[in-house]
Amino acid sequence: MREIDYKDAARFLKRYISDRGKIEPRRKTGTCAKHQRALSRALKQARFMALLPYTAEHMRSM
Repeated sequence: MREIDYKDAARFLKRYISDRGKIEPRRKTGTCAKHQRALSRALKQARFMALLPYTAEHMRSM
C-alpha cells in the first residue's frame, strides 16, 4: 500500500468520511488498525489545512 497523504483529500480521503463529515470506523472501511490510524491522521491534517470541511454541507445550512 502506498503512503497515505493529507494532500490526497479530493480523490482518496473523501471516501472514508461519512455523509455527516465524520471519519468512518474501522469495521466499515475494512482497514487494519495501523492504516486506520494513518487515515485518521491524514484526514485531520487535511481538515486543519482546509482541504476538507469539518462538517457536512447540509449540516452547515441548519
